[in-house]
Amino acid sequence: MKLPFDKSINWSIGIAVITFVLAALFSIISTAMLSGVTWAAGMVVVFCIVLIGIFFDIIGVAATAAQEKPFHAMAAEKVPGAKQAIVICRNADRVASFCNDVIGDISGIVSGTASAIVVIQLSFQFGHGDGSLFQTIVSILFTSVVAATTVGGKAFGKTYAIRYSKNVIFQVGRLFYILEDKLKIKITPRLFNTKRQKTK
Repeated sequence: MKLPFDKSINWSIGIAVITFVLAALFSIISTAMLSGVTWAAGMVVVFCIVLIGIFFDIIGVAATAAQEKPFHAMAAEKVPGAKQAIVICRNADRVASFCNDVIGDISGIVSGTASAIVVIQLSFQFGHGDGSLFQTIVSILFTSVVAATTVGGKAFGKTYAIRYSKNVIFQVGRLFYILEDKLKIKITPRLFNTKRQKTK
């Protein structure tokens, strides 16, 4: 007989594997993009990674804040994306775990690594070797800016996500609808348990 926490354990193991794969992909892609580019382009890459983390953080928070009931009326009227939005609301814990913990944490780690690469590029660009005072100052300043942008962006994103949770989740639902209905890429059946649940 399966215990109540069996599904949680399976989900935790699955999310750990997904995190490992995504972290590897993020690192490979970011390193490849930073290889051979100027420090200015490297900064753009770093801030793009930060924005990805903020974007997914908004979705994760919105999923936990959104109410399922408004989407039922939309689904009854066959509004594209409404059914997918209902599935997201019913699996808010998993959506939040994936968006906030997996993507959010990976973005933070990769942006930190990418920042170090940019600092080194910038130091050598201006003729300063490893361990110089210039590199230390640049490292502190750039890391501080990235950290401030990340924290400030997520703080703003959380406020936005809570206030406009319905709109955020509906737009994500519409994206899932396009992927599933138009491009035939199944998202919700594979990621979530779509078996109908009783709603209060």
